Order: sequence, then structure tokens, then C-alpha cells
Amino acid sequence: MTQRPEKILLLDTGNEWGGGTNSMLELLKRIDRTQFDVRCCFYHNYRRGAGDSIKQVLQALGIPFILIPQRKQPRWAKMAKEVLRTLVFYSRTQRQKMTNHIDMRWRIRPNARRIRQLIADYQADILYMNNQPGSNAEGYLAAEGLPIAVVQHCRIEPVLNPQLVRLVNRRADAVIAVSNGVRKVLLDNGVAPEKCFTVFNAIDIHQRLPDRLTMRRELLDIEDDTFVFGSIGSLIARKSHHHVLSALEKFAAAFPQARWRMVILGEGPDLAALQAQAKKAGIADRVTFAGFRSNPLDYLAAFDVFVLASKSEGLPRVVLEAMLLNTAVIGSRVTGTAELVTHAQTGLLFEYGDIDGLFAQMKTLYLDADTRKNLLAQANASVKQHYAIEHYVSGVESRLKSAAHGNSSHV
Repeated sequence: MTQRPEKILLLDTGNEWGGGTNSMLELLKRIDRTQFDVRCCFYHNYRRGAGDSIKQVLQALGIPFILIPQRKQPRWAKMAKEVLRTLVFYSRTQRQKMTNHIDMRWRIRPNARRIRQLIADYQADILYMNNQPGSNAEGYLAAEGLPIAVVQHCRIEPVLNPQLVRLVNRRADAVIAVSNGVRKVLLDNGVAPEKCFTVFNAIDIHQRLPDRLTMRRELLDIEDDTFVFGSIGSLIARKSHHHVLSALEKFAAAFPQARWRMVILGEGPDLAALQAQAKKAGIADRVTFAGFRSNPLDYLAAFDVFVLASKSEGLPRVVLEAMLLNTAVIGSRVTGTAELVTHAQTGLLFEYGDIDGLFAQMKTLYLDADTRKNLLAQANASVKQHYAIEHYVSGVESRLKSAAHGNSSHV
């Protein structure tokens, strides 16, 4: 007798399209539909810039989309938090604890009740959460006492507290980390080792790649000999684009006659501040803020050097894509990025926040074409050998099967 597919309810509580969204979709495009029947529950029907919404993309894949609309924070909750900031100003820990208690009342528990009902209606076998424990507390609560496997896919360096760790250890069957660095953070915070597994992020190494010169001319309208730095990521503090601009200010002073451009793809609340910084540094005419683009691979192909200056990462797909496209990489030495980039072999690293260090690496790749060529060859070979999408999909499928067929009743 043919065994029925495992029923998966995928929960995504995010509100914007990011690298985690792309990784999730790469999995859903390829997951074995004879073994897994997936439905997706989202809090927001967010869009890929001005392009398709996540609902449209999932429906094109034949995957049902369920929306749990989110209400605005009620006035009483906002006022309570303001009072707490005044009364408990002396203790950040206590403020956070009480703020979490307020959020639990107005947002987390009501969402948990809705998710619990969806689990019952669908008769789901697996609750698969696409984020990190700090963003998925409602999922853990929804599954309490139910005979359902719970799998957390931790796609970024997680922020944990003892209460969350207890929740994960009590209810999760598996926590998938996208890098060994993310797994180490989970373990260091007390998540049980037997629950933690690394399945590396990956990309399609067989996809058709854009031509560099064509993209430079069509997208950037620049001369072939213009040296292009680039970065891709939301314009938020964690991505540290301001560090890149500070390093470029030094670069411009050191090489006043150089022909160069900086292209930044992404949107977010820091746009105005970054534009002001570029203007103050006297490099605004060299820096292009291209906004969100649905074809980031084309832009990435046009760069000579890709810079990722983030404060934290999980295992950034964009670094793998740069390596595949033979674009040199400079990254901050943080979890995820440092796991992909072996310094002076597959790219160059600098200590997070070290502007002089970042400038030095920019200068090296600008001046030394031979170094750049050697890095590219090793990086390209590494991504093809270790980070093919097939390994990622089979790894996640294996964890889902093990969770579903293991001791997952928790009742």
C-alpha cells in the first residue's frame, strides 16, 4: 500500500522578502511532492519589490497559501511599554521580560490559537517554521500537547533567552541550522545537541548565468574599465552599509583619479541616512542606490567586487552567488560569512566595524588583478563542490522525514 505524503504546515512570520524567502522557495520548488504535502501560513503577503507577492509565487507552484492577518499593536500595549521604559529604566533584562509578557498577551497567544486551529483543520504531521525561535514562539505554543512534529529552520544567527531555549528543548523535534556557526550559537545558548543539525544553504550551480560585460552596459551604462563595487541587502543597521560608504570615502581619497562606482541594491529605513552620508563624503555621484531588484543576479554579475559588511548573517546565499558568478567577495568576519569565505583563498575578510580593514581589502582587490583572479578560481570551485542546491533539498527532506517518523507525539 502506498504511504500518504506527510502533511506539512509551513509557518513564516516575516514581513519582507529576503534571503530566507529565496531559500525557502528553492526548497518548495524541488521538494518531493509524493512524500510531502505542503501548505504555507503567512502573516503578511509581502512582495518581491514591485513584483509578485509571495501568495502569487506559491500559487504558481501549486502550494496553498493561508494568511493570518495581523492587527496593529493596541493602544494599551503601547502605553504599557512606555510606562515600563520609565519605571524599569535601570534594567534592560527586566524591561525585555515585561515587554515580552505584553506581546504574549496581545499578539503571540492569539496567533498561536489560530495556528493551532489550522493544524487541527489540516491534520498536519509537521509544523515547519521558516525563521528563528525568537520569531516563532507562537508556533511552539500552538503545538503544545498535539501529536505533531515541530521543525525549526534557523536561517540567521538567532537571538535567544532562557525562556525560548526551554520552549525549543521542550517542543522542537529538530532545529535546522543553515551553517555550523548558527548551530554553535544554538548550542552555546543551551539548545539540546541532539536537536541541532546543520544543512548548509545552497544555490543552483547549473543555472544559466548572465554575461558580465552585457550586464555592465545594459544595467549600469558604464565603460568596461570602470571598477564596480557592489552590495545587496536591506538598508537596515544590521547590514552596515554605512561602513561600506565610510571605507569608500577613504578609497576615493586614496585614488582620486580612479574610475569606480558603487552600486547598492535594496530598500529599507536607512536609505535617506545613507544618501546623506554619501553626499557628505563627496562620493554621491559615484554611489547608485538601485532599490529592490527582482534580478539581483544580473547586477551581481556586473560587479568586480561584492562587499557584505553585515553585523550578523546565517549563511548568505548572495556570497555563494557571487562566487558562482566569479565576482570577488569581501566580507565581515561574522557567523555565516566567515564560514563561506576562507580568507586569502576564496575571498577577503575584515573584522566587523573595522573601516580601515575594509578599505585595505578594497584597495588590495582594486590594485592586484592576479590576487583577484586566484580568489575567483578557488571560490568558484568551492561553491560548485560544496553548495549545490541538491544537497540542501535532500538534507532538509531527511530532517523532515526523521522528525515525522521519530518520537514526535509530545503528549
